[in-house]
Amino acid sequence: MNNLFWTGKLSSPMRILINSNNILAWLTGNLRNKKAMKDRIRLGYNATFSRHVTNYDELAGEFQERAADYQFYGIDLQGKEVLDIGGGTGVASLIALEMGAAKVVCGDISEYMLERGREKVRTLATGSDRIEFCQLDAESLPFNNNSFDFVMTGMAFGLFPDQKKAVKEMYRVLRPGGSVSLGAHGPEHYWEAIDTNLRAINKKYVLGYRLDFWPRTEKQIHLLMKDAGFKDIRTNRFIWRNLFKTPTDACDFFAAVTANWWFAKVPENKREQEYKKTQKFYERRNIIQVTDDIIVANGMKY
Repeated sequence: MNNLFWTGKLSSPMRILINSNNILAWLTGNLRNKKAMKDRIRLGYNATFSRHVTNYDELAGEFQERAADYQFYGIDLQGKEVLDIGGGTGVASLIALEMGAAKVVCGDISEYMLERGREKVRTLATGSDRIEFCQLDAESLPFNNNSFDFVMTGMAFGLFPDQKKAVKEMYRVLRPGGSVSLGAHGPEHYWEAIDTNLRAINKKYVLGYRLDFWPRTEKQIHLLMKDAGFKDIRTNRFIWRNLFKTPTDACDFFAAVTANWWFAKVPENKREQEYKKTQKFYERRNIIQVTDDIIVANGMKY
């Protein structure tokens, strides 16, 4: 019954709601339906449920860059072969390229996000021959053992249904002597936005399936990496508050960065109506702050 009870910050009513719904999801089998979870994420980031993801870089790019900077702090990528799992439009991958990586593979479950990344690379003056984009499943990587010098995953980690399996895959494709950087959602990550969206949405549309996002603590991440075989594990937690000019700006940011994948069960002709209702909840509660809380864990493979 892994991931049955919510470990992140939420108001008491919303915590009760989400945990009750998770129990229902377990009883009906939806919590164990990993394929359905992955499909929701993939379709969401393919812009199936929300137009906001088409402006992902404009609305959320700078926040993703900040998280990537924390992950890369003190890391030497000069001449290294790098795998970025869940890399989306290539925000972190392009930073790795600038840091002198010999080769970067940006992998993601969404072909739409990858194509956006390819579009950005086409505008580069140099380095486009050192980066490629690959659609993949983080829990079953399409690479041989010992293929990369540095493996990372950023803010996509909380979306992997089987995080334990994903970490083991990271270990498998990493070369001996190589290092890993795992960026995970901390307990407070986006909690204001999650709480507001849960209040706003018509509950019948999310009844009976687990929220496809899961925060972790430093201790939990350390244990996942230790069980996978990593050594010299170090974890750090970074928290900052993002302030937006208006509640609508905060709402649009969250819609872009998450792709509103929980709209999967909302009928297409009612999605705009549901989104406008969500915007009104942001305005009513004056939500102009959205917290970033990330766990950065580094380890080695010997």
